[in-house]
Order: sequence, then structure tokens, then C-alpha cells
Amino acid sequence: MKYSRTTGEQNDEAKSPMRRDSGYDVIVIGAGHAGCEAALASARLGRATCLFTMNLDTIAQMSCNPAIGGLAKGHLVREIDALGGEMAKNTDRAGIQFRMLNKSKGPAVWSLRAQADRVLYRLSMRKVLESQKNLSIKQALVEKIVVEDGKVKGVSTSLGIFYGARAVIVTTGTFLRGLIHIGLDNFPSGRAGEFPSVGLSDSLRELGLGLDRLKTGTPPRLDAHTIDFSKTAAQFGDEPPLPFSYATSRITNPQLPCYITYTNSETHRIIRENLDRSPLYSGRIKSTGPRYCPSIEDKVVRFSGRERHQVFLEPEGLETSEYYANGISTSLPYDVQVALVRTIPGLEEAEIMRPAYAIEYDFAYPTQLRHSLETKLIEGLFLAGQINGTSGYEEAAAQGLMAGINAALKLKGSPPLVLGRHEAYAGVLIDDLVTKGTREPYRMFTSRAEYRLLLRHENADERLTEKGYAIGLLGETDYLRFREKQRRIECETARLRSRRIKPEAVKEALAALNTTPLREDAALEQLLKRPEISYDFIRRVSPPEEPLSEEICREIEIRVKYEGYITRQAEAAERLKKMDEKRIPEGIDYSAISGLSKEILLKLEEVRPANIGQAGRIPGVTPAALSLLLIAIEKMRRRAK
Repeated sequence: MKYSRTTGEQNDEAKSPMRRDSGYDVIVIGAGHAGCEAALASARLGRATCLFTMNLDTIAQMSCNPAIGGLAKGHLVREIDALGGEMAKNTDRAGIQFRMLNKSKGPAVWSLRAQADRVLYRLSMRKVLESQKNLSIKQALVEKIVVEDGKVKGVSTSLGIFYGARAVIVTTGTFLRGLIHIGLDNFPSGRAGEFPSVGLSDSLRELGLGLDRLKTGTPPRLDAHTIDFSKTAAQFGDEPPLPFSYATSRITNPQLPCYITYTNSETHRIIRENLDRSPLYSGRIKSTGPRYCPSIEDKVVRFSGRERHQVFLEPEGLETSEYYANGISTSLPYDVQVALVRTIPGLEEAEIMRPAYAIEYDFAYPTQLRHSLETKLIEGLFLAGQINGTSGYEEAAAQGLMAGINAALKLKGSPPLVLGRHEAYAGVLIDDLVTKGTREPYRMFTSRAEYRLLLRHENADERLTEKGYAIGLLGETDYLRFREKQRRIECETARLRSRRIKPEAVKEALAALNTTPLREDAALEQLLKRPEISYDFIRRVSPPEEPLSEEICREIEIRVKYEGYITRQAEAAERLKKMDEKRIPEGIDYSAISGLSKEILLKLEEVRPANIGQAGRIPGVTPAALSLLLIAIEKMRRRAK
């Protein structure tokens, strides 16, 4: 008789005729960025968890570029950290260059990006996983999700072994029926040099989930010994480097530069002359690729008027000569790749260590999910990462974290943790997926968030730490650090509001900044609201009562300078929250609501929104339809009385 290692309950799989192994609370399939976060979250919340991977040596593999963060993606990494996830800490351990992007623009779009040592990132995450209590790791090919009466019961592997579980999280990345294309040649693979997962894809279809195909790609990797860096422009990181994690005091790795070069007319000529050998333009690839990260042949065709395209040469690590040629992702044949690379300044003699390729893979329509990332069709089955149609490590990790949290909460009998669009980019990401769906690889942008001034990079802890601590994922040490930071911010903000300064005390300093002198005593807060005045100025003329970190100083300055805008967005977010609080009964019969058009009826039936706010975000659902829906819900409520 088999028992759960944490609950002592008898597992149904003990009665199965299939060969059996251990029973678990939660099984995670796939050890990429989504899988690692899902497994850690579940285990840290006390669930007996097993992480399955096809290859123990590729846990947390950075399949594409050796970087974490970037525009909006950096926000996601900070949010993962604020909730108690691992990606930010692991990036700090493996980071070899850190840069804050968009510093010339407003704080709503500042975003941190880090180059990482690819090997160090993978080994560091594996060490964390192997040290985690309640977490087992197994190398096996999962081929089937076992379901009985609409509920997950476990999984079975290619060896015919059954592992019981009360929840299963699928985080398979590009491995579901993965097909790699290099020129007109193609071969099954989940990632270069690795087997695809075919049986699991068939299993999901047999369970009734709708799947389709997407495509992504990667550029060639080059040997640094054959690159002439003198013909490129070096791009250095920030000094000192700003860590991703709130828990990291400083970055200790050596920091390396990236290098910038450009394609040219000769590069573009070679590409145009070989489009007939491209699987994209010969019809071999039929699925949709990422619109915002196109291949170089796509760029040349779509932007024919552009004379050049930027290429970033990014180091893969401290102990390797391999460089990632960001900007020339392609699926052209190998000989064409060599030719086009060698037209680029600095790369005239470059040797390709790994060729570029495109990959097609299966994904599941994300409208089949609840906001918890549990499938609507099968209880206990969760999907996270690229299987939901997203692209990028950060989008995957954020989903993995939320799926792991919600699987653990479900087994505990607690309500799911659902982040609102006004609370987190992770909330925007998941709401977009389950409400609008996607037909192309989804990428997070700051423009997708209606309240991006509320969702700033530096205030992720303010937005989410209480939630992470409340569910038990964030530790006491991290929580106390957050509370102390908030205390210092509040004390200094109050001081700025109450402390007044005399005109004579700042007359010369204001004149040096060419700003209007004070005519009467003014609060420090009012002085800081001036565009020319920074918090550094305030700190010089009126030092704070206790030492403040640079991070705290930045947050105080943003709060003061953008107070009016922040207040207005907070009020708008409150209105959205009220709409999201108007629940729609789960079993509502939309066909019984008179006046709904057939198109709107079909969309409501497909998504089955949880509340009026979500219904209003479904493309094509009109305000008039929402009014009809509200009337129907009110009638249902009255009849229930």
C-alpha cells in the first residue's frame, strides 16, 4: 500500500496494475526555468514534490541567449524574487554583466538586464534544487498524464513506471514534438542535441486539450578567438552592478563587456539571394514565430529600407570563448550562415561553434486555463511556460512560480493566489494569456500594463512581499529586511513632508542649478518635486536622520516626484479591482442570456471568464454585452434567494 510522504493518505495508484514507484503530492514535468520555479515553490510550501527532466545535466539550461531580464522582463524577475522565487538570486550568483535599461526615461520603464555565465547559472540552480527539502529529482521521459474521473492521478514514463500525484505541472518548453530546421533539412529535437517529447503531446491531446504549433529560433554561437573586437563597440555594465534580488548585498563575479556591431548591404544581399533555401520562405515552416524577435531573414524582408541591423556579441561565460550573436537568429543553411556572418565588421574570420536553427513545437491554447494556471478540463493539471504560448525565460519562470504556488495551495485546501493586473506584470501576463489567448509567442512589454507606473522595477517588494510571506513562501529573514526598508522609506518621506528649509540655506545651491530661488520657507518635499532637484541635492542640504541605501533613495525620489501620477493610476486600478470582484457563476449558461451575439457568445464560452473585469478584457466583448451579463447574474442571484 502506497502513502503520501506528507499526508499519510492512501494513494489510488497503489491499485494500478502498472509498475509503480513513489507517490507525490506534486509532479513537475520539465526542469527549465518554469519547472525549476514550480518545483521549488511547491516543495517550499511543504508539498512532497518530484521534478522530472529528460536530462539531469541540462537543468535550468539557458537554451537561447545567456541573459536574464530586459524591458518588462526585468520586472518579472523582481516580482519572482519578491514572492520568494529563485531566478533573481540565481542570476546574481551567475551574473557577469548588469545594466539598468531606459535610465534616460521615466522610472515606469526602467528595467534591469544581466548577462549570465550559462554553465554557472545551470549548476547553481541545480545545487539549489538538490538541496531543497521535500524535493526529489528524477531523470525520466514522462509520456502520459494519468487521469481518472476528470482528476489527475499521476504520470507514467517511457519505462512504464507510474508515479502518483495529486497535482501535475507541465513545463515542457519547446520539447513537445519539437522539430528543428536548418535550411531545408529538419529533424525531431526538443533542443539542439536533445530528444523531443512526442508521447506526452499525444497524451495531452487524448485528454481533450487543444494544441497548436509555434516557432522560435536562435542565432549562431561564435568563437571569440576568431572575432576582431577592435572593429566593434564595447558595451560595459553598470558600476557598481545592481543585483536583481533584494537579498543580494553585492555582485562578486568578474564583469565582462558585450560588443556591438552591425549587418550591412552585403549581409542583406546574401540573405535575399538565399531565401529560397530558407524554411521560412520555402513553406517548410508553417507555424507562427515571435513578431518582436524576428529572424534576420525576416528583418531583411520586412524592413527592406533599413541599411543595417544591430548585432550584440554576448559572452556565454567566464570560462568559455563562446559568444552569442544576438540579432542574427536564422534558420538559413549552414553555408549561408557562415557567409552572412563573415560580412559583419569584426566577424570577417569568425568561426561558428554552434549553428543557428529554428524550432517548431506544440503549445496549448492558454484560454483553456484558469488564472491559477490549472486547466479547466482536468482538475489538478497545471500548465506553465512556453507550453502556454509564451517566449522568454522570465515569462516562463513567472508562470512556473505561480503554478507551483497554486498547486500547493490547492492541495492544502486554500484559495489560489491570483495577481491582478494592477499588482504585477505576472498578473498582466497570466490575465492576457487566459483571457485573450495567443497565436504567436507572447512576450512581455511594459506597454501591456495599464498601470505601469504602479508596477515599477524597484517597488516589486512593496507590491508582493506581503503576499509571498502570507502564503509561507518568503522566509522570515527576507520579510524582516523588507519591513525595515519600508520603515526607513516611510520615516524619510515623513521627514521630507514636515521639515522646512529657509531660502538663505539653499540660495547658492539653487542658483548653481539655474532653478528659481525660494521666496519663503518650503518643505523639503516641495523642493524635491522640482524637475531640477534630485534626492542627492536634498541629502546634501538636509541629511537624513539615518543612513539610507541608494535603492531607498531612488524609491523616495520617485514617490515624491510622481505622486500625482501614482495617485491617479491607483484610483484607476481600484476601479478595475471592483470590476474583478464581480464574480461570474462558474456554471453560467451564456446561451440563455438574451441579446448576446453569436460571436460574443462563442468567446464567452471559450474563455468562461471568472469575473466581469475579465469578461470586459476579452477582445470583441462590448459594454452592451457586459450589461446583459450583469443583468443575468443579478437575476440568478435573486432566484438563488
